[in-house]
Amino acid sequence: MLQKDVDFAVYRKQNPTKDGYFGTYGGAFVPPQLAAEFDKISQAYQTICQSSKFISELRRIRKEFQGRPTPTYHCERLSNALGNVQIYLKREDLNHTGAHKLNHCMGEGLLAKYLGKKKLIAETGAGQHGVALATAAAFFGLGCDIYMGEVDIAKQAPNVARMRLLGARVVPVSHGLKTLKEAVDAAFEAYLQEYDDAIYCIGSVLGPHPFPLMVRDFQMVVGIEARAQFLEMTGNLPDAVVACVGGGSNAAGILTPFLDDPVALYGVEPLGRGPEKGDHAASLTYGTEGVMHGFRSIMLQDENGEPDPVYSIASGLDYPSVGPEHAYLRDLGRVAYHTISDSEAVDAFFRLSRLEGIIPALESAHAVAYAMKLAGEMGSGSILVNCSGRGDKDIDFVLEHYGDRLGEK
Repeated sequence: MLQKDVDFAVYRKQNPTKDGYFGTYGGAFVPPQLAAEFDKISQAYQTICQSSKFISELRRIRKEFQGRPTPTYHCERLSNALGNVQIYLKREDLNHTGAHKLNHCMGEGLLAKYLGKKKLIAETGAGQHGVALATAAAFFGLGCDIYMGEVDIAKQAPNVARMRLLGARVVPVSHGLKTLKEAVDAAFEAYLQEYDDAIYCIGSVLGPHPFPLMVRDFQMVVGIEARAQFLEMTGNLPDAVVACVGGGSNAAGILTPFLDDPVALYGVEPLGRGPEKGDHAASLTYGTEGVMHGFRSIMLQDENGEPDPVYSIASGLDYPSVGPEHAYLRDLGRVAYHTISDSEAVDAFFRLSRLEGIIPALESAHAVAYAMKLAGEMGSGSILVNCSGRGDKDIDFVLEHYGDRLGEK
């Protein structure tokens, strides 16, 4: 239940604290040699986020390079098929590079230039963060190394090609499960060796402070636009806002501007094949508090505090923890977190494609699937869904594994 003493009108000014905490979550658990570097990044961000020159340049980039604002779209045919509830999509799939990730990557690239860095380092799962960061590096004339698990490289070949075409070096990660968690490990180890000349551009609202703060702030453009667009289109606010949650950047981006509104907010985690260990990546649903990759949050872990193996059909969601602010908002009761299985996400993938001509990323399909389920429970009203990315990257995988569904109506 929502704590009555939380004033969400001032929430963002109070969270995180100066030390990077959202309640008990967050912080910066980094090696001593990196502590001073992260402090520099924090101080630089606190300076430039108040700079009219920086803000003006970022707005110019968003308008002229990214193609913002992205539209909010009424899914009339899907809504009619579901009943009386009206479904709307915030079309981040139309953002340049095909997902929301470029929103914070361009901000991080601009920050890197301010700090005099020469290279951007990052991890990627589905490849969208990697493509976005490679794009930012090309735009700003910086080097770029992207670490990616071999399993994800095989699943996301189109995005791997795009990263290389943009001039990035894609570094395969072959240890462990060879997916997103291992890619983060490898990228962080590389950053330890190059922090004087490089900046580690974390791909979500996680990692050591100040990255959960920075990425949230850069991604809030999604919710700010969507809120204004929805009001203009309907004269009202939506009854509910829904977004998928892996690390949680797209969800933080669209949900945060609605925190002080009388709107139900939902985050959707990947249930994968089911609730058994290793079959899902639903950290908030099944996890416990712990420290990983330099921050404290809710994570899937064993009795020794080591990350559990995780899985999702959506490569961008298979991470064993979640951004610290999501853990805090769950504890406050302001955002409700639910799960969607692989099969439900695939159903939504096909249904949105066929009814609206929009092929969503498998990550986004989780949010669409939950909105479809929620519509059945609500009976009437409106739901705004963050379509955080397009499904081009997933088409080969879906056709290989679900090609028998192509003949369905």
